[in-house]
Amino acid sequence: MKDASKLLEKLKNGTATPKERELLDRWLHELGGNEPVTYSEDEYEQIMARGREALKPYLQQEQQEKKTRLWPKIAVAASIALAIATGGYFYQQNRNKTEQQFAMNDIEPGRTAATLTLSSGKKIYIADARSGKVAEESGVTITKNEKGELVYVISEGKNEPGKIQTLTTYLGETQALVLPDGSKVWLNALSSLKYPTSFASSKNRNVELTGEGYFEIAKDREHPFIVSTDRQSVEVLGTHFNINTYSDEPAVRTTLLEGSVKVSLAGGPSRVLKPGEQSQVSPSQKISVSEVDTDDIIAWKEGFFVFEDENLVDVMRQLSRWYKVEVEYSSEALKFNKFSGSISRYSKASQVLGKLGKTGSVSFRLEGKKIIVENRSKQ
Repeated sequence: MKDASKLLEKLKNGTATPKERELLDRWLHELGGNEPVTYSEDEYEQIMARGREALKPYLQQEQQEKKTRLWPKIAVAASIALAIATGGYFYQQNRNKTEQQFAMNDIEPGRTAATLTLSSGKKIYIADARSGKVAEESGVTITKNEKGELVYVISEGKNEPGKIQTLTTYLGETQALVLPDGSKVWLNALSSLKYPTSFASSKNRNVELTGEGYFEIAKDREHPFIVSTDRQSVEVLGTHFNINTYSDEPAVRTTLLEGSVKVSLAGGPSRVLKPGEQSQVSPSQKISVSEVDTDDIIAWKEGFFVFEDENLVDVMRQLSRWYKVEVEYSSEALKFNKFSGSISRYSKASQVLGKLGKTGSVSFRLEGKKIIVENRSKQ
């Protein structure tokens, strides 16, 4: 799909594929905020014309660059174009009955928040902290910027050994931080990262991860960056990668977006990954490597749920961490239903479940903080 304006035309005439509709969903959520607006045929044609005109320079740039990771850049271009054309978004979608059913008992999405534990044991809840200085340890100043990220800065002239701190996200929380070497980490819900306040006196830059994290590592050939989990270690010099090491997932998955990483098992084999590859470490400590869609893997960091032919139980594990809910199945067989689609992580639970319910195979009920999954035939 090389021309975003063609996708808009296909949506209008009803020939867009499910995958193309998912892509449009992502674009529209980048505009955000406004309620859907319905236009007449004449108004729609005018909007389409202005949108195509606004997209031209971005599409020309895309053709010149010829890069493979298409949707992030074109999504921005489409968002700008549609914002210029409409001042909002115009995607027309019927409200699902499931959403209406949940309207009075809805669940809000998660938010940016985490708990920072200093080496002294003092705990700071980041969401409650104002922008600016949060803490200081061993000559390192920790601040919270306007984006809500934690930033570590070593004071001039200070070269003290780093003290160990831990950043923890609980259910329904996500947090980004910038480490003292300039590396950036995003933590998904129910995750933690243990790290020193300074890498200055260490040969290696060692951190420990539980849950899921996305890493953009600052290059430093003299000091490898090593991420340790309970089943593996990942060594890099400077690269972008994602690690999913949740204890309730069937495997530890490491996905490489840029550069190279070496995945090593304790006392076992190691594999070097190339961009676009994912390693999976099974509970029996076997390692396999396959090619994956990296955009889907890091969609959580960009603010989306993306499901590609996933079992319902895998889908609901993600939702339970983000919406802080329990999940109950009326039948074990329901867990093997497959789902594909994408939706903003900042949608309410009713909207996500409503979209899942459109498959026609299952229905959902909310009882307090529990989602009950049933056969649709029971309704």
